[in-house]
Amino acid sequence: IYDAAVRLAQPFTTRLPLIDGHGNFGSLDAGPAAMRYTEARLAPAALAMVNESDENTVDFGGNYDGQLLEPLVLPAAFPNLLVNGATGIAVGMATNMPPHNLGEVVAATKHLIDNPKATLKALMKHIPAPDFPTGGEIVGLSGVEEAYATGRGSFKVRATAVIEKVTTRKQGIVITEFPFNIGPEKVVEKIADLVKAKKIQGISDIVDLSDGQQGTKVVVEIKNGYEPEEILEKLYKLTPMEDQFSVNAVALVNGRPQTLGLKELLQVFIDHRIEVVRRRSEFRLGKAQGRLNLVDGLLKAIIDIDKVIKIIRASDDATTAKADLIKSFKLSDEQATYILDMPLRRLTKMSKLELETEQKELSATIKALQTLLSSEDAIRQQVSAELTEVSKSFATPRRSRIGE
Repeated sequence: IYDAAVRLAQPFTTRLPLIDGHGNFGSLDAGPAAMRYTEARLAPAALAMVNESDENTVDFGGNYDGQLLEPLVLPAAFPNLLVNGATGIAVGMATNMPPHNLGEVVAATKHLIDNPKATLKALMKHIPAPDFPTGGEIVGLSGVEEAYATGRGSFKVRATAVIEKVTTRKQGIVITEFPFNIGPEKVVEKIADLVKAKKIQGISDIVDLSDGQQGTKVVVEIKNGYEPEEILEKLYKLTPMEDQFSVNAVALVNGRPQTLGLKELLQVFIDHRIEVVRRRSEFRLGKAQGRLNLVDGLLKAIIDIDKVIKIIRASDDATTAKADLIKSFKLSDEQATYILDMPLRRLTKMSKLELETEQKELSATIKALQTLLSSEDAIRQQVSAELTEVSKSFATPRRSRIGE
């Protein structure tokens, strides 16, 4: 799994890295160090993907060799498939999905929760286009719209370049962002080949100043007498400075591959989160009711703690003690067992006030959960509120500009 772990830690590959990596995790031009030189832990965003999986929110199944149980799908507090994109090849089918901006995705999801009949145009006001971790400029929004409508389409991504004076006499093209998955070395090599083959004229020098601290920076020096704009257009045309991204949004829905548009992708996520919130609330409700039952039992017993101790001491065995407790204090089987299982010192130290406070808190929790579970609208609003929290924690400004 090292390749997957590395990809999830690279800030230039994933829009919202799920792994916090320490050590050399590579660059666009070079691979990572061997795994013995790197360390990793889950990033906060990854914890949001797996949180609540222990509260019966998702189904579990056997792992690859059936020795352990693993979640069949994660509770996922945000639509990771849209935020980080995906690329993969299976038997007879492939998928290629671009990354998006988390803040925009959350805004669109919330809009769809409030307006289930929202049009694609309304959703695209929130998500105008993909958002690549490496920035760049997205050209040709008709391709993006087609991809969002049908699940298939393509658009172009251009490098970010400005024309400025690079020496006192010469002008040059300074490139600070490249299309997704394209490293500076590849582009520098291609430009050098084109200059040698005399396919591009007017370039006197290419310097790659990219590094880990400053980020990407490639300077292309232009000879005097040549128009930098014309050379830049040729660079876009002949080098990977302009790259095509083909969207093929195939995803598994309930175990079956489907090609999904933007609205369908968001809808599947919303349905999943509604199910997660419902199951989580049911689990918490059951837990709170179970605890309240025990607290009620303790409150009955604590009124006459001496009598409880007397009954336990006078009984020949646990069964007799339990029967006597049930009879004397009108307890349920569960309550009597709990009291018997408690160490005496805990039983004597328990204060009535503490138990009454806990009883009130549990009753309030149960009431709130029952109110939530009784209303479909309340569950939808809960999903929306949790998405807002995720957006506050992890959203970052858009990196890819949208061009004409």
